[in-house]
Amino acid sequence: MLNNIAILENLELLKSIINSFDDGLSIVDQNGMLVYANNQYARMFSQTKEMMIGKPIEEIYKDSVLVQVLTTGKAIEINELGSNVLNQYKAKGYPILINDQLVGAHAITKSIPTFSEEFEMDKSSDLDMTIGDDIFSKIIGWDQSLKNTIYKAKKTVGALGGPRHCIITGESGTGKTMLAEAIYHYAKSIGVISKDAPFVEVNCAQFTNPDIAAMEIFGSAEGAYTGSKNKKGLFEIANGGILFLDETHRLENYQDLLLKSLESKKIKRIGGTKYIPVEVIVIGASTENLVDVLTPALYQRLAQNILALPPLRERTLSEKRTIIDNFADRYIASSKKRYKINLSIEFTPEAKKKLLNGYYPRNIRQFRDIIFASIDEAVPLINYISSENYVDVIVDVNHIPDMGMGEIPADEEIVDKHTEADNNNIEFVSNLISKTNKMDQMIEELNKNGFGPRRIAKILTEEGYNIKYYQVAYKLKNLKD
Repeated sequence: MLNNIAILENLELLKSIINSFDDGLSIVDQNGMLVYANNQYARMFSQTKEMMIGKPIEEIYKDSVLVQVLTTGKAIEINELGSNVLNQYKAKGYPILINDQLVGAHAITKSIPTFSEEFEMDKSSDLDMTIGDDIFSKIIGWDQSLKNTIYKAKKTVGALGGPRHCIITGESGTGKTMLAEAIYHYAKSIGVISKDAPFVEVNCAQFTNPDIAAMEIFGSAEGAYTGSKNKKGLFEIANGGILFLDETHRLENYQDLLLKSLESKKIKRIGGTKYIPVEVIVIGASTENLVDVLTPALYQRLAQNILALPPLRERTLSEKRTIIDNFADRYIASSKKRYKINLSIEFTPEAKKKLLNGYYPRNIRQFRDIIFASIDEAVPLINYISSENYVDVIVDVNHIPDMGMGEIPADEEIVDKHTEADNNNIEFVSNLISKTNKMDQMIEELNKNGFGPRRIAKILTEEGYNIKYYQVAYKLKNLKD
């Protein structure tokens, strides 16, 4: 292993060739330390090779494919996120074996386009998704609380009889725009609409009256009102793609005009006489119950598929934990990109419990704002941090602002069972450590008593052992084999 690395470092020609690759190349030793990275791999994480080499791969990217290869000893292919949450990569990792012993791992990382998991879409990018299902797997809860909704979303544009119009329902802040954009990118990826098809979004509630909303959506003809000129509406702009009408019911008296446009696939500008053909998939959305606020005919036409998004309080505990981690990762990426400051963010068990137990009337949007504000409170001021510094941030319960956050009643309180288990087993761990000094025996005994690799690694680290959780997992695998 060391000889191979020496060759890589000393053969300038080979280094030049490797650094010209469009793909990222990375190598770690058996302890998970990065011993080689080419220029492209460093760029994927907005760092230099010099900054990265010699660090544990977990510090660079905690979910790296290399960690999983070291854990399993097998070749693995996964998707990874770079320093910018809008950048996604397909990584293939392979074990490095000498005399059947795992001595390290290497990975090839390819860039693929994606979009962020919640709320922040880069609308200027052309996301050429080659695997249609992937776009929905970026949404937290796609295989849990949102599984049925996403199945229906795929059917909306992917069924042989489609594409169909649809309605997205849900409280404010549940991700209706996010789901509409996911449907759009999925439709492009499976060829239902063209790669350059438009996605046009309008919130009908932003207009002071329905007449203005109608002119924006359907366009206006010269003379329709004083000083008016021929103007394309959003229907024409969305031709060939998707028109997302948020708060659709606010069109009020123009609902019949919308229905006629959907039925005939033609629109007539306000004040005009000419019909203009359009081919548009319409997604309606509202925080209201649309069956009560839309005309029956329009509701029937739009509600061919109803996609319901649950409020945050109905999401699973594991989803909420993932959402917290996701927003923390975004904060880290933003700090790195804007200020070149490397953050590590951890929440104390008490802080995480308070966040998980909170009641958020504005759902994920409010959850995000409170998480960001909590981290803001915990981090030092920027003028006290030098560029390129590494800062460990611990978010405690006193850092969490109120910001309109209510609290779930005590009888519904969410309990972090991992924290309780840790407290209940302190005496057991202490007794075990006093009985044995051999790490392998400790790993085996802890595992027999219900401890997983991460908790075992944490216990051993606290006792002075230098071991990562994936090394524990690999040792346990060998014990079972």
